Amino acid sequence: MSAAPTKTYGQLCPIARALDLLGERWTLLVIRELLLGPKRFKDLLAVLPAMGTNRLSDRLKALTENGIVRPVQPSGPAYELTELGEGLRKPLLGLGLWGLQLPVDERIDPSTSRAELIALSLAGASDPAASAGLRAFYEFHVGSDVFHVRVDDGEVLARSGPVPERADIVVGCDLATFMALALRRLTPSAALDEGRARLLEGQREAFLQAFDVLEYRP
Repeated sequence: MSAAPTKTYGQLCPIARALDLLGERWTLLVIRELLLGPKRFKDLLAVLPAMGTNRLSDRLKALTENGIVRPVQPSGPAYELTELGEGLRKPLLGLGLWGLQLPVDERIDPSTSRAELIALSLAGASDPAASAGLRAFYEFHVGSDVFHVRVDDGEVLARSGPVPERADIVVGCDLATFMALALRRLTPSAALDEGRARLLEGQREAFLQAFDVLEYRP
């Protein structure tokens, strides 16, 4: 039996029950990271350093006890979302897209921006019709970060790290260029022609197709 939350709103309401489990500070950001694939404790701490080891341990314990996260051994001890946890993908990414409408708080550290989080949102907002019948892997090297996007007949998922098999394209660029591509302030053709993006593997047509699939449609 899963552990009861230490705090509760005490209301017989599914929203209140969800917040009992997920409303603690940092919890949704841990889940955000696991939407990008399994992560080791130190990987989570590296991207959420202000969280601290004790709080991260507490959140992982609570999420595990309530069946949202489970430990795995892909290449050492790590954590991944369960099927119940994966059910948070659409609502959490929807919350992120809603958050794009909010003004940026001046207290936010701009260095925390990561291209793979942008890709996570783009994948979640992708129109299934744009990738119907398409199966492809797109790998991105943005600064020192490496992540990939898997397209499988209308389903689009962003994942940390290189592709697990052969990539259709491998692209290198900086964060500013990736953000400009994501927001349609720069076309894929212009990014290549101006040398702002480098096609390390694959064909130009596949690169153009990738950003059709990842087009942000507000």
